[in-house]
Amino acid sequence: MSRNGDQKPIMEAMLFLSGEVLTVQAFREVLGINDAEVRRLMSELIEEYRDRNGGVLIVEIANGYQMVTNPIYAEWIKKFRAAQTSTKLSMPALETLAIIAYKQPIIKAEIEQIRGVNSDSALRTLSERRLIKIMGRKEAPGRPFLYGTTREFLEYFGLKDLTELPTLKDLQREEAA
Repeated sequence: MSRNGDQKPIMEAMLFLSGEVLTVQAFREVLGINDAEVRRLMSELIEEYRDRNGGVLIVEIANGYQMVTNPIYAEWIKKFRAAQTSTKLSMPALETLAIIAYKQPIIKAEIEQIRGVNSDSALRTLSERRLIKIMGRKEAPGRPFLYGTTREFLEYFGLKDLTELPTLKDLQREEAA
């Protein structure tokens, strides 16, 4: 149970950490307060963020609340995202991406079987950078997600299409040289 004055900062932290829309029920369950109190506190937070006119706002979306970037800074956010995407990928991310590129559509369990390690972080990074996407679900127990590459993947590596990926023979020739 939170202390009275801690409720707004806790709500703010919840919004920041989730990155998703949080419902009144989510706040109610964590804070132990009624719906009307959640709505009142959220209204205050929304107004405080709006008055501050900073880089982040809290908005009411789809029967819940979410922390979002302020649209007046969209131009700079786009530049930032573009700069982030152009940074190098880690070796685990590259390994995972190579497996997906050559074996797509592929499920996480198959990727991890090939790599021999958990691939959660690499999959998250590749998804955030929009180099991979969920292509559907496999007709198997649990209906796991099938992963594949995106148009951004082709752009990132300067490929016209997947047929331009080097073959195993090409890679072996380069290794021998």
